[in-house]
Amino acid sequence: MSLEATVVCVDNSEWTRNGDYAPNRFQAQADAVNLLAGAKTQANPENTVGVLTMAGKKPTILVTPTADLGKVLNSMASLQIEGETNFSASSQIAQLALKHRQNKNQRQRIVMFVGSPLSETKEQLVRIAKKLKKNNVAVDVVSFGDNEANEEKLAAFTEAVTSGDSSHLVTVPAGTILSDQLFGSPIYQTDGGGGYAAGGGGAEGGGGGGEGFEFGVDANMDPELAMALRVSLEEERARQGAAGEGQAAESAATPAGTAAADGGGGGEEPMDEDALLQQALAMSMDVDEPAPAGGMSEAPAQTPAASSAPAATPAAPQKPPAPAEPSVSAAQPAGDAHEESAADLLEEVDDPELAAALAMSMEDYGGASEAAPPTTPAAPEGDAAMGELLGDADYMASVLATLPGVDPNDPALQETLRSLQQDGSKDGSKQPGSDDKKEGS
Repeated sequence: MSLEATVVCVDNSEWTRNGDYAPNRFQAQADAVNLLAGAKTQANPENTVGVLTMAGKKPTILVTPTADLGKVLNSMASLQIEGETNFSASSQIAQLALKHRQNKNQRQRIVMFVGSPLSETKEQLVRIAKKLKKNNVAVDVVSFGDNEANEEKLAAFTEAVTSGDSSHLVTVPAGTILSDQLFGSPIYQTDGGGGYAAGGGGAEGGGGGGEGFEFGVDANMDPELAMALRVSLEEERARQGAAGEGQAAESAATPAGTAAADGGGGGEEPMDEDALLQQALAMSMDVDEPAPAGGMSEAPAQTPAASSAPAATPAAPQKPPAPAEPSVSAAQPAGDAHEESAADLLEEVDDPELAAALAMSMEDYGGASEAAPPTTPAAPEGDAAMGELLGDADYMASVLATLPGVDPNDPALQETLRSLQQDGSKDGSKQPGSDDKKEGS
C-alpha cells in the first residue's frame, strides 16, 4: 500500500441505533473502522489515520491524521450517538484536515461510512465530488442501512469524484457482518497505485503527492530518498532477472530429463514381454541344469534324516562306492540300514512323543529315498553303523534339536537315549559272536 493520509468519517446519527446489523449499525461500524485503521497503519509505518464524526451539532474531528493506532481506537470507544448526518460539511472538513497533513508526500483519502438517509440532493453531492477531485482527494464510500434511499446519490457522487479507479463505493446488505464484507472489498485491498491522485497540488493542496514523479517522490524535494528508491529498484530488478534465468535453466533441463526418461521407457516397452520371457527361460534353464546333482547334494541339507546320510559313510569303507556317483551309492546302503534299525528302534521306544518324532523323521527319510533308484539289500554292517550313531551323544543331540516340538534336554528323553545307547552297545558286542555260532553250525 502506498503512502497515504486517511480521514475516516463516522456516521454517529440516531439512525445507527437500528439492529439490522449485529449488534447494531453503530457497533458494526465501529468494528469496521478499527479494522480499517489497523490495516492502513500496518501497510506502511508512515501512513496516518484520522477520525471525524458526521452527526451532532456539527461535524467534529476527534483525531487528526496520526500514525498512533491507539488514539484512533480510544476515540471510537468514546464516540456518542446524536443528531443527523451532514454529508457535505463532513467531506469538506475532512478535505481541510488532509490539506494540513504533515507529510505532503502522502496521498489524500477520505473513507465515509453512510448509515442514514442523506439530506443532500444528487446535484449537491456531484458538486462536492468535483471539488474533492480538483484537490486530488480520493473518496471511498461505505453504504449500509438505507441502501435504497442513498444508492443513486452515492453512485453519482462516486462516479464524479473518481479518477482512474481511485475511489470506490461498497454497498453492504442488511443482515451481514459489516467488517467481513469490507475485508474483501477494494477499500481494504487497494495498494494506492495507478489511479490515485497526487496529494495537494496547487494553492489548495500544497506540495505534490507524487503524480508524475518517479516512485511517487519529487527528486527536487528529497533527492536522497529518490536515489535510494532508484538503487533499490535496480537491485530488485537484477535479483528478479537472476532468479528468472535460474528458473528458465531449470525448466529447460527438466523437459530434457523428462524426454530422456520417456525415451528410455519407450525403448524398453517393445522389448518388455520378450525380454521377460527370455529372462524367465534362462532362469529356468539355469535351475534345471544343476538339478540332478544339486537335488542329490541338497537333500541332506534340507531334511534332518537326509543330513544323517553323510554321517553313515564311516561304515561304508568296507564296500567302496562307485566313482560316478559317490554320494548316492554311499547313501543307499546306509539308508536301507537306517530304515531297518529305525523300525527296531521304534519298537524299543517307550516315550510316545519320542516315537512320534522318530516316525516323522523316518517318513521324511522315506520320501527322500523313494526318489532314489532301487538299491541293493542292506549290508549286515548297517546295524553296527546304527549302533555307532546311537552311541554318538553329540550327533543324536543335533538330530533331536532339528525335530519340531522335541526338547533335547528333557530328562525323560535323555534317559531313553542312554538306555538305547546301552542296548545298541550290547547288540553290537553280541553280533560277532552270533555270526560265529551260525558259521560253526
